[in-house]
Amino acid sequence: MSSSPPSISFPATGPAGRCPVTHVSPSDTSGPRVPLYTPEFAADPHHAYRTMRQRFGDLAPVELAPGVPATLVLGYETAVRILHDSEHFPADPRTWQDTVPVDSPVLPMMRWLPAARYSTGVAHDRYRKASKSSIDAVDGHELRSTVARSATSLINGFCRSGTADLVTDYARPLVFAVLNRIMGCAPEIGERVTAGMAARFDTVGATEGMRLVHTALSELIAAKRAHPGDDATSRLLAHPHRLDDTEVLAQLMSFYGAGGEAQSNLITNTVLLMLTDDRFGGGLISGSLSTRDALDDVLFNDPPMANFCTTYPRTPVLVGDTWLPAHRPVLISLTAANTDPAVSGRDRTGNRSHLAWSTGPHSCPARSIAYLIVQDAIDHLLDALPDMELACPVTDLRWRPGPFHRALTALPVTFRPAPPLILP
Repeated sequence: MSSSPPSISFPATGPAGRCPVTHVSPSDTSGPRVPLYTPEFAADPHHAYRTMRQRFGDLAPVELAPGVPATLVLGYETAVRILHDSEHFPADPRTWQDTVPVDSPVLPMMRWLPAARYSTGVAHDRYRKASKSSIDAVDGHELRSTVARSATSLINGFCRSGTADLVTDYARPLVFAVLNRIMGCAPEIGERVTAGMAARFDTVGATEGMRLVHTALSELIAAKRAHPGDDATSRLLAHPHRLDDTEVLAQLMSFYGAGGEAQSNLITNTVLLMLTDDRFGGGLISGSLSTRDALDDVLFNDPPMANFCTTYPRTPVLVGDTWLPAHRPVLISLTAANTDPAVSGRDRTGNRSHLAWSTGPHSCPARSIAYLIVQDAIDHLLDALPDMELACPVTDLRWRPGPFHRALTALPVTFRPAPPLILP
């Protein structure tokens, strides 16, 4: 019998069908799976999570794309145990990806790359140490100045109009401008990375998005090989672990994927909460809670990465009384786990036990930088336009389809026209 965390057990001998369990694997269930890629799911995922929890418990059968089955983990304790058990739940998708149609829209997002996110053991340590050291060297004071300059420039682009879309006019360009500065990436290259990353997450035009990202980041690596600077890309290239260009590109894709899409969506989801929740004043002047409180609320209830942290069991695994087959994706629903009734229902102000940054060996190594960028971006916006309001009923807002993220298509706001800010 292999060792395993509590509530995860493994068969000593014989096929799964001979073991005394009450459920077969969600991946083998005969009923319909819950599709995570539809506009209906994007419009109200919380209803879907509640319905799945009532019907299936902690483990639900889902489809990530047509014909791509997976298991979604809804329970907090089960999620934590899986995330800490890379022996039985490795993140390497290579056996699985050979079974998926080459044109599957989720494959560009899930395909193996030589990066920490897809690795375990020695390879994971090598990639994570190189990535972490390149990020840890970012100067916090300079980063705050970069955020302030980007925020001021973007706000000046719309402050006199009295209206803006905070997705396209503020959050996304700000986050990618800051990431470009961290990575030493020229704006023209960064624009292609931004477009390609959005396509990957939306799983619409994902293959072309992957091509855009690959080409743009290859150009960045070549430029930094020729002319290194004080930036994360140059530090990756110079790291003692001697990553080759393919490995450096994979780390950069992780930086831009987690840092770009997730942070820009965290900004807009948090501003939306602050505009609509009475705890924050229902506006932006009289709220009793802080921006950091709002951030943590969103990271609990509507994290920008909703379903992620994918693993692929090496062998059939018995979790509770449910079988998970080998080499079939197991995704953690960070949103559903955080809102699991078994652990939620109490005041969580100031509590950061959510899984939005993951946990275990694959936890986000750049959460302090992410907090700084997102919180400063929101504070600059609210300081400049304190009377900002939604430009439409909240029920008119639309969410981007896709199984992985929680992302608005637009966040239109209105405010009293204001004079441009002085650039810091």
